Amino acid sequence: MDYSNIKLVVSDMDGTLLNSNHQVSDRFFNVYKQLKEKNIRFAVASGRQYYSLKERMEPIKEDLVFIAENGAIVMDKEEQLFIQPMERKKVLEVIAEVRALNNKYLILCGKKQAYIESTNPQFMKPFLNHYEKYKVVEDVSKIEDDEILKLTVCDPSGAEENTFPHVKKFQDEFQVKLSGKIWIDFNHKEAQKGNALKALQDYYGIDREDTMVFGDFFNDLELFEQAAYSFAVENAHPEVKSVARFSAKSNDDNGVEEVLEKLVEDLKVKVESFSHKDGL
Repeated sequence: MDYSNIKLVVSDMDGTLLNSNHQVSDRFFNVYKQLKEKNIRFAVASGRQYYSLKERMEPIKEDLVFIAENGAIVMDKEEQLFIQPMERKKVLEVIAEVRALNNKYLILCGKKQAYIESTNPQFMKPFLNHYEKYKVVEDVSKIEDDEILKLTVCDPSGAEENTFPHVKKFQDEFQVKLSGKIWIDFNHKEAQKGNALKALQDYYGIDREDTMVFGDFFNDLELFEQAAYSFAVENAHPEVKSVARFSAKSNDDNGVEEVLEKLVEDLKVKVESFSHKDGL
């Protein structure tokens, strides 16, 4: 397959670009440098907060576009391109429902920072892998001086089996997404990765046909719809793999990096072909 028309690449983070140790490989940073030389824009699209994404991509954070909080906010070089906050009154309804369940942890994700109530080690270990800037408060429902971008429920016993059946009724009012094995995210109905990508494409004048995306879980499905080249990594949820047009190796086998290296090679061939024609 020829990828030489690609102008924009977007990748999910956890389970996709990040390996199982939540690390970005040196191999990626090497291929990113080559993409930048070819004027290919790169964005990360994640359920993570903006501050966590910047920390994970520290060496190149000044160059990237960040689609954070499942698309509720898009940042490019500290410039806010898009934001879609949630209505506080409706968020309180979800909080009340989750409180009625046992052993679930709440994360209120604001534009300024995230807010949590518990510091239980069972919760804090996975939480700190995803959040960089946060504050421990007595009651997240009392936060009023921040824009709410996302509400996340952490269920260490398994979100899909044990929590999702109780909260899927909110799907008419919110984006309700399983974003990992222990995570369920609630966003504004219009806040999802696909809409954020569309805003980014419109801003830069890039077509769907010139866009390549990578993902692994349900919050990546709308991302796939907005790109002609959609890749699910091998470790993706089976339903997500069935939607993606193409497949890549797993996040621990450098699946994203391998495809991007093929993209770089195709771009080199394209340049060499033009150079050869010019020489004639």
